[in-house]
Amino acid sequence: MTQQADTPPVLFLSHGAPPLADDQQWTQELASWSDSFEKPKDILMISAHWENAPVTLSATQVKNELVYDFWGFDQKYYDVRYDAPLAPDLANEVQRLTAAHGHHVARDESRGLDHGAYVPLKEMFPEADVPVVQMSMPTLDPTGLFELGKSLAPLRDRGTLIVGSGFTTHNLRWFNPSAGSDAAPPSASSEFDHWAEEAMARGDVDSILDFLHKAPAAREAHPRSEHWAPLYVALGAAYASGGIDAQTAIDGFWFGLSKRSWTLS
Repeated sequence: MTQQADTPPVLFLSHGAPPLADDQQWTQELASWSDSFEKPKDILMISAHWENAPVTLSATQVKNELVYDFWGFDQKYYDVRYDAPLAPDLANEVQRLTAAHGHHVARDESRGLDHGAYVPLKEMFPEADVPVVQMSMPTLDPTGLFELGKSLAPLRDRGTLIVGSGFTTHNLRWFNPSAGSDAAPPSASSEFDHWAEEAMARGDVDSILDFLHKAPAAREAHPRSEHWAPLYVALGAAYASGGIDAQTAIDGFWFGLSKRSWTLS
């Protein structure tokens, strides 16, 4: 597949928790990132916070409330709104493409966008004028998600931005707001982040998919792999478009967690 000059990239982003909105540096980084490419026709979000089999798509007929899938935060985070247009045409294309690769696709008209989708999108596309549909991860199997991503690659030619939304390291035992967002990260988080940076720069798909055996401190960085798994889908979509050219868009740490994010083109 030949990528056109105006084809949207594929993104993997570390999405943060709702208080990301209070972090001036991170919000500016996300805004600058979205300014670095043309506004897409629509957006397909794959969030760490929606695992459901079979592949399921969020509402396309009636707008729903956001999914406030977090607990114990200040009320202001539950008052956030992100009223992006629905994306029924995109959902139909996702269904067609994935069905051709053996996936049954369901629709959940009661499902809105969860915080893995709307928290970063609110900073990247604050006018909420780009249609969005969210897709569940039907498995955490690396190869299965990579193949699913490959089936989605043709979406890019119609102007769709494919976004895997997770976290480059995600161990909530490290999350310590009292230490401040600029506190030095745990060594395990730094080691994994450095390995990820180098593996992505090499386009080393095999190592990334087999990260539990190839990466230092893998099980500490990801006690469960759901926040790393959206990267597999993003890699598949980029790989099937002609190869992986990964550029770090955001780096650094947030309360000990690596917020490294990549543009795949």
